[in-house]
Amino acid sequence: MNKPSFNWQIWAGFLLSIAAFLTYPFVFVRFEITRDFPWANLAMFAVAMLFVGWGFRRALAGGRRTLGKIVGVVVGVLSVAILGMFIFAVFVFARQLPPSTGAPHVGQKAPDFTLTDTKGQSVSLAQLLSEPVKGQPPKGVLMIFYRGYW
Repeated sequence: MNKPSFNWQIWAGFLLSIAAFLTYPFVFVRFEITRDFPWANLAMFAVAMLFVGWGFRRALAGGRRTLGKIVGVVVGVLSVAILGMFIFAVFVFARQLPPSTGAPHVGQKAPDFTLTDTKGQSVSLAQLLSEPVKGQPPKGVLMIFYRGYW
């Protein structure tokens, strides 16, 4: 009697689904080209679903043990659930975040604030606007909000 071989396709699809789910917040969100629309993750999910479909078909083929069929179905359903959670989190839940109405707009005068500089010393906006730079009074302060590195 031939022993059925290991169903590596469904496990590869499952692991690729987990990788596609986890690489968006930890890797691809850092790059503008993959942050705004997660095309790289969707491509990874597409390949994962091909493997899951291939493995699912193989798991339900004749000559398989009942345990292999059950494990194949469970792993396949988990992979599809991971894809569903990703789509919900990125395309539905993230779009429902409230707008930041209290944020300053372009050209608007910023409220006074105090932050620490790279040397650990406190620096305020009023201090930056009042101290001369190279003997000249400052014309203004450029504020940059960078959301790429948390």
